[in-house]
Amino acid sequence: MKNTYKNRYGDEYTFTRDENHDILWEGEFKYCRFGMPNDYTRAYEAYCNDVETPMPLEEFKKAVHQWDDETLTYDYPEYVKMVDTLTDEIDMIDPSGGPYISRGMPLDSFGFKKYVAKDFKRIDTGYKIITEKCAYCNQAAGVHKMGCETRKIQINI
Repeated sequence: MKNTYKNRYGDEYTFTRDENHDILWEGEFKYCRFGMPNDYTRAYEAYCNDVETPMPLEEFKKAVHQWDDETLTYDYPEYVKMVDTLTDEIDMIDPSGGPYISRGMPLDSFGFKKYVAKDFKRIDTGYKIITEKCAYCNQAAGVHKMGCETRKIQINI
């Protein structure tokens, strides 16, 4: 299956499903923004060493970015400087004029109903969008093979 998307500047991008149920996103990426996920490892370790009862990591990820409008400082300025970037991962791609695609985003608007972006890998002609798949049968879009664990049902007599 192959679909074409034309952005507001007239640039065309093609989206093609491959044999692994991933999507090849091809086109011109000359002017493009990329997002990379944060790595909280160093900041959280320092925080845990400094406090007696640390907050859970997920709570810390939000708290470390809290900004105080009155003092014009971060609530945790010593730790926010330690939040690193995972430069070997991409979690968002936004070519000038669109389309914007990020991890966790449904791909329905590009013709792939129930497909969800999980990751991005650079290829010669653009990007491969790795899609979320069933952990048991490796099928995408909520489709499962007949023998898949998720399809088994129990009949009580």
